[in-house]
Amino acid sequence: MTLPAQEKSLDKIQHRILYQEAANRIRELIEHGALIAGEKISEKQLCEKFGISRTPLREALKVLTSEGLVEILPNRGARVSRLTLSDVEHTYDVMGALEGLAGETACRHLTDEEFARICDLHQQMLGHYQRKELQAYFEANRQIHECILLASRNAILLEMYNNLSQRIKRIRYTMEMSDAFWRKAVNDHEDMIEALRARDGKRLGDILRGHLGQKIGAVNLAGVVNPD
Repeated sequence: MTLPAQEKSLDKIQHRILYQEAANRIRELIEHGALIAGEKISEKQLCEKFGISRTPLREALKVLTSEGLVEILPNRGARVSRLTLSDVEHTYDVMGALEGLAGETACRHLTDEEFARICDLHQQMLGHYQRKELQAYFEANRQIHECILLASRNAILLEMYNNLSQRIKRIRYTMEMSDAFWRKAVNDHEDMIEALRARDGKRLGDILRGHLGQKIGAVNLAGVVNPD
């Protein structure tokens, strides 16, 4: 039977959405620690959980393999990829360099509307900090950094940064923020606001490079990474 061209197109879109949604759900399970590093991924259980066949599930696992979240082992199925301390440190090093470059270029392109948005997020973040709302603080923090990255107007930089960030996103849920560390992070953000206000790209770049590098000290690596 020959299907109309429009119907063929709809079938392809539906299939694409299916495996992408499966990838999103598995990604969330990994990020929140429901699937831990080194754990074997049961295709049967996930197919039953998501109500899908093995074909879109395996396509989803391939997507997550390209992101560094999953390893596909010959004749042994898939497992959640393991991180080493070097993986984490080196990833933060590269992300810090990318954020520094983004900060330098963002100051050349930042609009008044974008700056106002960052200031609003900063005030929200300060409120979460004062109320000790860690996860809400992280979300406002993430949006601030995202706004700076977007203001760089560098799509390649943004793609590279997001790919690296995806690999270590699960570490976000192991952060142990001491009062001193948290205060230092907030101070860094206040310095970022002043650098953005002055459109001082060099200063903002320097702040961002150092800011991300400090995060490794707040991560509880037990159960998340393997020794090198």
